[in-house]
Amino acid sequence: MAHEREHKGYVISDDPARLDRDACHALIGSTYWARGIPRELLDRAIDASLCFGIYTPGERSQQQIGVARVITDFATYAYLCDVVIDEAHRGRGLSVALMEHILAHPRLQGLRRFALLTRDAQGLYARFGFGEVASSLSYMEIARPGMYERGGTPPTP
Repeated sequence: MAHEREHKGYVISDDPARLDRDACHALIGSTYWARGIPRELLDRAIDASLCFGIYTPGERSQQQIGVARVITDFATYAYLCDVVIDEAHRGRGLSVALMEHILAHPRLQGLRRFALLTRDAQGLYARFGFGEVASSLSYMEIARPGMYERGGTPPTP
């Protein structure tokens, strides 16, 4: 069963059937972190995530103007990523409404850890209790920035 909420006429929904994959690709592919991501790769990521779309007001011609993905095991951990709202629709409280909807989602309750990375939206996420990693000594990663722009794919281990 889809979980939806309305905000100033916009609809925020986790219904995978409503997702406009072309809109998701355009929104996420325009970001600094996923510029140039191949559509097939993003489709795989969407299929393996709990996704949220934001849709314009109106019954007939609702267009998707926002997206967010949560990668999770639905028990102990979640990672919020690919949060994007079309520039033409920013400044209307949609990012706050989206975060409220995500954090209230029934399948994301009781998690031990909810993580995200951001270069420019710390103020938004801090409003919801997100903070800097207590000890960066325990955080590790393999990072490949710009990989999609170069046409590369991750190496097979």
